[in-house]
Amino acid sequence: MRKRSVTIDGHRTSITLEDAFWEELSALARRRGLSLGALVAEVDRAKGGAGNLSSALRVHVLEALRGNISRA
Repeated sequence: MRKRSVTIDGHRTSITLEDAFWEELSALARRRGLSLGALVAEVDRAKGGAGNLSSALRVHVLEALRGNISRA
């Protein structure tokens, strides 16, 4: 598990994820031409304030790997 701090809409927050999830999120962000912070903020906005951000990021990675969201 690794904890990282990111800024979302001007606010710092800490997120704890397993290394494999950080690696895949970073790869997804690179493929889309986004910073990791920008991708995290996008996922945070999509969850609409409901639920846990770490969980939403894990689901985002899973959906990307399943091909249910754009990886390009």
